Amino acid sequence: MKRRILSVLLVGALAGTMLMGCGGGGDNDGGSKKDASGSKEDSGKHYKFAYTCMDGTNPFFVTIEDEIKKQVEAKGDELISTDPANDVSLQITQVEDMVSQNIDGIFLNPVEAEGILPALDTLKGEEVPIVNFDTEVADLSYVASYTGSDNYNAGKVCGEDLVKKCPNGGKIIVLDSPTMNSVTDRTNGFLDAIDGKGFDIVAQQDAKGNLEVSMGIAEDLLQGKMDIVAIFGGNDPTALGALAAANAAGLKDVKVYGVDGSPDFKKELASGDSLLEGTGAQSPVAIAKKAVEIMYDVMDGKEVDDRYPVETFLITADNVDDYGTDGWQ
Repeated sequence: MKRRILSVLLVGALAGTMLMGCGGGGDNDGGSKKDASGSKEDSGKHYKFAYTCMDGTNPFFVTIEDEIKKQVEAKGDELISTDPANDVSLQITQVEDMVSQNIDGIFLNPVEAEGILPALDTLKGEEVPIVNFDTEVADLSYVASYTGSDNYNAGKVCGEDLVKKCPNGGKIIVLDSPTMNSVTDRTNGFLDAIDGKGFDIVAQQDAKGNLEVSMGIAEDLLQGKMDIVAIFGGNDPTALGALAAANAAGLKDVKVYGVDGSPDFKKELASGDSLLEGTGAQSPVAIAKKAVEIMYDVMDGKEVDDRYPVETFLITADNVDDYGTDGWQ
């Protein structure tokens, strides 16, 4: 009997030892292994990323969001998105809410470069990496990296084209958006290109990057001004709003420029009978892909550059067929 009891005890002790050896005791990391850098290998780790942009209805940002979402989900990860509708206070609140959902990183385009800083403080406090895209925040020390179009050049190529086509200068209207750094850079590029070339800016107003707002402003500005030679819009929706106002005013010779290279703008350009003259084109698909690449490099602990510029160029009626009208380039 004593031998039988002793045998049972020995078997039980041996089983316990085997359990410990197979990970049945101690810290439980879900069966994942860590390499020397501390990152998990084959752990099935899934990231939750956040996305916010200044205006989720703008086709440019719709394309960026869709592409980022596609890329992230292809890796088995999650993207949660919000739309502050050009309200920086709402954007700050939305970012704080996304932080409370334990996000691993955020793709961020600010409504206002300065105004977004309280949200950046929150993200920094929670050690959430930021990939800033399209419009730079006021203080890039908050972000892991920035990627976006060469916005200054996008405006500059429009101005250079205008100078070629109107060598004698003339009266122009500029519809910008001072709170949006990207639009400010475009406007500066445009104005520098036409500086000293005989152009007279009769009005420069904030169109808030919006088609409807732009249309209303342009309608007021164009009353009785049949001698306007050009209108520059800080993005394509603004330019399309100005186009509608110019058509309503019966203008025939005004040249309307935008920045984006959007499908709607290109379709109008390709019609062969439009006041639209050109757009400083950018590629939201390229921006989105670069943003995702940066984010995963950050997740992997790799070094990234401070900024990654994306090329911009001019699309006019002469070359629009090279880029197509059904989607973004």
